[in-house]
Amino acid sequence: MTTTIAMTNVDRDSLRAFVSDGFEALGLTAEDAGIFADALIFSELRFHPGQGQGVMRLRRYQQRIGNGEVDPRAGWSVVKEGPALALVDAHNGIGTVAAAKAMRLAIKKAKEGGIGTVIVRNSTHYGSSAVHACQALDHGCIGIAYTNAGPEMAPWGGREGAVGTNPWSIAAPTDMGFPAVLDIAITTAGKGMMNWFLREGKKMPLDWALTPDGLETDDPGAAMKGALLGIGGHKGYGLAFMTDVLTGVLSGSGYGLMPYADPKKLDVSHSFTAIDISWFMEPEEFNRRMGDFAQMAKSRALRPGFDEILIPGEQEARRVARKSANGVPIDNAVLADLNLLGGELGLTTSLQELGPYREDRL
Repeated sequence: MTTTIAMTNVDRDSLRAFVSDGFEALGLTAEDAGIFADALIFSELRFHPGQGQGVMRLRRYQQRIGNGEVDPRAGWSVVKEGPALALVDAHNGIGTVAAAKAMRLAIKKAKEGGIGTVIVRNSTHYGSSAVHACQALDHGCIGIAYTNAGPEMAPWGGREGAVGTNPWSIAAPTDMGFPAVLDIAITTAGKGMMNWFLREGKKMPLDWALTPDGLETDDPGAAMKGALLGIGGHKGYGLAFMTDVLTGVLSGSGYGLMPYADPKKLDVSHSFTAIDISWFMEPEEFNRRMGDFAQMAKSRALRPGFDEILIPGEQEARRVARKSANGVPIDNAVLADLNLLGGELGLTTSLQELGPYREDRL
């Protein structure tokens, strides 16, 4: 996607150190701050900044922790556990950290019995689903991660939010030099992308959101005040509804209108599954089969206006390579706020700027 918003390349090591030190200053342990910093930089590189999953979250967490919405030292406890299953309570702690530790447990169970699923209740925003699904790749597993969220999506036929963006990710290794990674919100877009279009002065697609009156709109300003629309119309609503069933309803946590309704208990729930590939076949054979499958898709005849066929995760892998070449590109507005925040937190770590981001796309 092309952009007209000015960005600056920042040295990756300095960015990681700054964000990690920032989270420590907000009360996280050094281990948890590192987990969170790595997750945000992963998202900053992999996704469009308008999706809002990158280092801009540091400011948001300063606000949430300061307001008592999130407990940075909440801990993490297993409520119930079996050979392949576990239910975990995050105690309203940092969702990204709770998610990382839950996926670790799911992977451990998968390596012992072929599959592991861990559901987390009483959690908070967990960031990008791909961060957690991709954890499984380093252990020879397929990773699956999904979560419920605040009620921003209108149910099919409605004009007020009832279910969340409820994003999913599925990550699987290949022999192509990058993994296949599906990472999708169940809405066609989120408010972050609408705000990005608003800043660029562009209209947005009509299938993204509704006005408060329930009308489809291409005006991102009007859309910011209304409910989001699901992918595939009624099908997206159905997927989001069932995601709430598999997370909040099943875990005993919040669902539907409940997540984020109480600022002192955000009541979000997540699910993580790891599948051990070696239970089925040698990992090398699986990777070969994945590469073969990908080439089947990529070799099909093209539609008019298309240059090539990509598999899930291929565009993001290219984006990581492109954005990593000269440092991590950060929106100048976000960069200015990070520097301001560093002063507020008394950080001695500084962000090393490498120069303007000169690519014409992200």
